[in-house]
Amino acid sequence: MRPGHWAPVSLSAPFQDVLALRKETIRSVASSFVPDVVLVDHMPHGAMGELVPTLQALSETPARMVLGLRDILDAPATVRRRWRLEGALEALESYFDEVLVYGSEDVFDVAGQYAWPTSIRDRLRYCGYVCAPAPAPLADTVRRLHLADHPDAQLLVAMAGGGADGFELFDALLRALPAVAEEQPCVLVLVTGPFLPEEERARLERLAVGLPVHILHQVDDSLSYLSAADLVIAMAGYNTTSEILSTGARALLVPRKGPSAEQQMRASRFAERGWVKWLPPAELSSTTLAAAVLDALDRPVGCAGRPPDLLGRQRAARHLLNGGAQEDTDAAVLSATGSDDLLGVGPQLLGKV
Repeated sequence: MRPGHWAPVSLSAPFQDVLALRKETIRSVASSFVPDVVLVDHMPHGAMGELVPTLQALSETPARMVLGLRDILDAPATVRRRWRLEGALEALESYFDEVLVYGSEDVFDVAGQYAWPTSIRDRLRYCGYVCAPAPAPLADTVRRLHLADHPDAQLLVAMAGGGADGFELFDALLRALPAVAEEQPCVLVLVTGPFLPEEERARLERLAVGLPVHILHQVDDSLSYLSAADLVIAMAGYNTTSEILSTGARALLVPRKGPSAEQQMRASRFAERGWVKWLPPAELSSTTLAAAVLDALDRPVGCAGRPPDLLGRQRAARHLLNGGAQEDTDAAVLSATGSDDLLGVGPQLLGKV
């Protein structure tokens, strides 16, 4: 599927019928909540414009409309083209009061890169990266579990989100492991994700025979595994990279090839700032990956240079709950309680039930 193109996953009805159904369902549900604040994720007009009827209906109410964006959506040329063709900028200008960017302007200038008109640039607020609330991680438990037979080894943890397109990375990593282990004793925990096809998982298990590898379907506490790792090898999705940054883990990112350029852009920019190492997917092989893993293991623990801004969850939640008022300093943000959590603000953001 090309960027900006969508198709039903489980319904056999024609696409236009599914689109019409989604438009009406979203409009009806949103209107019935009588919301005070509406936070729209990623696309101001929805996939293929499905949100426009809802925006039109809510524009006649006092609801405050807020768009939330990851820092990087796709290559600038792709986003400019799709937003122009689909009317996304017009929807943003006509219906939204504010835009919260879950990232840093220093890493990616959203308005400049995506050519936003001057009329909407003053609605934009950078919040920093949104990280899940960190529980008390069980890193020591994870290390004891997987290094029991190799107490002096380095613990490598590999993840690829849901895993649907993680096979190429996992395959290269298993083939690279003997060369890595020859230079640096190590144990690999490979978390396939729930969406890796079964036949690909079986191929990985055959490759892992005789190697110091633990293959897991998924883990309930990814932060503990990231914290336990001497090196994380992962793709470069937003949530994965934010979790990596929040734990301070050493990381080697191998972003997906496409169709979106989002992951490659994020990995390269994070690497430029010394937060991670990265290997372009076009260069991925067992040989290059082995060299990249060994190089990353030599990197000091912790981010080099200016650290990433990880207060996005607190800032975004406070901004929404305070009606858009700006905080004078980060002190108020740092004192935010659990009730101000972007992931748990509940009915205050959903509207009057």
